[in-house]
Amino acid sequence: MSSAAPRTTGQDQLWTVDEHLEDILATVRPLEPIELHLLDAQGCVLVEDVTVPVSLPPFDNSSMDGYAVRVADVAGASEEFPAVLDVVGDVAAGQADLLHVGPGQAARIMTGAPLPPGAETVVPVEWTDGGLGEGPVSGMRARALAPEGAEGHVHVYRPAEARAHVRAKGSDVKSGDRALEAGTVLGPPQIALLAAIGRGTVRVRPRPRVVVMSTGSELVQPGEDLGSGQIYDSNSFALTAAARDAGAIAYRVGAVADDAETLRSTIEDQLVRADLMVTTGGVSVGAYDVVKEALSYVGDEDEAGSGIEFRKLAMQPGKPQGFGSIGPDHTPLLALPGNPVSSYVSFELFVRPAIRTLMGLQDVHRPRTTATLTADKALTSPKGRRQFLRATYADGSVTPVGGAGSHLVAALAHADALIVVPEDVEAVEPGAEVEVVLLG
Repeated sequence: MSSAAPRTTGQDQLWTVDEHLEDILATVRPLEPIELHLLDAQGCVLVEDVTVPVSLPPFDNSSMDGYAVRVADVAGASEEFPAVLDVVGDVAAGQADLLHVGPGQAARIMTGAPLPPGAETVVPVEWTDGGLGEGPVSGMRARALAPEGAEGHVHVYRPAEARAHVRAKGSDVKSGDRALEAGTVLGPPQIALLAAIGRGTVRVRPRPRVVVMSTGSELVQPGEDLGSGQIYDSNSFALTAAARDAGAIAYRVGAVADDAETLRSTIEDQLVRADLMVTTGGVSVGAYDVVKEALSYVGDEDEAGSGIEFRKLAMQPGKPQGFGSIGPDHTPLLALPGNPVSSYVSFELFVRPAIRTLMGLQDVHRPRTTATLTADKALTSPKGRRQFLRATYADGSVTPVGGAGSHLVAALAHADALIVVPEDVEAVEPGAEVEVVLLG
């Protein structure tokens, strides 16, 4: 099971933001680890350290197209007095049987090919005549080495130090080293390292599956015509995108009408693919807030630990919230308010940390900092409420965007931060230091 039951409180209790978040994080549990193939593990969190089984690179190899030679044979070489060496063969990347380079000899070598026995350094082909007897070569011609077969000579016009242009065995990582630590999120570079050391699968916590659902008979799918009194459903798109940004596999369910039975059956149908469910709308005290009615009977309501509690929080926007677990697997559900800004702020404060907890991450919160308030006038905030104002942040300064209305989507689109005004502060003057949640 991924969750336990939330604590029971009176419906009239006014919860603080911290109390509500604490209750959520005490309820949600990290998902059980599974073994996944590398590409399927992208975005997942490692649950164990990964040790390097074989050094990388596994052998000394050339970082250039050129000639593998002995240092003494090219000492003092110049354009006027080049070193002339016998070419004894070719060494290509992936070649198993290596020829031996003796005194006065050179082996034509390709980038990534093993350094052959006897050779001590690599001379780039641009420092030679390419075995053509026509002086130093460069550019495309430098890469067009003499035909395979390796008979003939090469003129070398510059000396080379020992192990020049040689990638040493284990210079990247050595056998027995720790390649990645438990808790690492696997992105493209980490997957590249795992593949390079020969790991085909890895043990991780899977990305949580999050189902997002809007409620409201007034909601219309974008792209369709609006009727009288209708608006486009933006919340489900915003929250699905936010869930993906947080690291989840998110599924958007089209807006569900204000009918408790329809909503109840839709939620029950979605439980099979949900590690976390998020609804938006219908959690306040209105006559048509059917989410409360529907969620009272989802799954087996008689099963211990199931149930959703609807709460009032001392915050703005986002006062009405719902949280609990539903169904036989006690799937966590967060019911967010329907106003666009309220739902998005609520997601950042409560849903994103829940998703990150399911992933098994230690740091589940957005970063915070302090900044100087840049504004034309003082910010006001209701007493007893923690207010979160949309803003832009740059170079230690933060500037509010838009008003305090929880329906102002356009301002939200230009914000990359939230100004936090504490419960006991009713006004913040320009130039004051404020706490800022960074959303970018």
